[in-house]
Amino acid sequence: MTEFADTSAGDRIGFDRYGEGPGVVFVAGAGPFRATDATTTETARLAAEHGVQTLVYDRLGRGDSEAQGDLTLEREIAAIAAAIDEVGGSAVLVGHSSGCSIALAAADAGLPVTALALWEAPIGQFTGGAAAFERDILRHLDAGDLEAAQVEYMRDMPREFLEQARAMPEWPQIAAGSRTYRADARSLAWAEELGPAERFARITVPVLTMVGAQTFPGMTETAEMLAAAIPSALFRVMPGAWHDWEPAPMALALAELAAKG
Repeated sequence: MTEFADTSAGDRIGFDRYGEGPGVVFVAGAGPFRATDATTTETARLAAEHGVQTLVYDRLGRGDSEAQGDLTLEREIAAIAAAIDEVGGSAVLVGHSSGCSIALAAADAGLPVTALALWEAPIGQFTGGAAAFERDILRHLDAGDLEAAQVEYMRDMPREFLEQARAMPEWPQIAAGSRTYRADARSLAWAEELGPAERFARITVPVLTMVGAQTFPGMTETAEMLAAAIPSALFRVMPGAWHDWEPAPMALALAELAAKG
């Protein structure tokens, strides 16, 4: 059953929680929410069997986390803070894709994060840099052109991804979801505003940077960069393919990480 929590920014998030023990909060990247992300839900359930309390919430503007206006990074960090409160006041953050940069920004902002698990962060992978990427995304969002914003967000993905997405009957809903990408673009640009060692200097908790055994160009390089820049970080190749992890081994890795907190 969906639970709800209010944030300090005046928003309300909908979430599911599983198990008891140290907290683990999942931070989605661009697009997914609980109703469309069976992999994360299954991982949360399996991790709970290993003695942790997991929470999967809908990002602002998605699913049961209805929200209006500009969905800024600050509002997203407030949503994460509310989720952390729900699991006891501290938690491992599990970032997926651009959710990694949001999780890193939350830890940098001083939230009570005990560890970070980062799956295939796309930091440093945008043609022309993430600042230009953010500028172009915001130009479309501010103009209310959500389809153009979605196309912009996919500009560095394989061309066939966009073609396949546009051919899907769900394309209008996919494009409408781009209004929730403002925080993703800001966090990715934030991650590049300083050199890696300086940018992540305040990240002192254990960090696990991960990629799947089959992944896209650039993902391994970014994960290795993060592991090199953050003294408390380790790099690991995990079972998974094409930006998705396998739930069972991921659940065990997260439970082990939470036990160290």
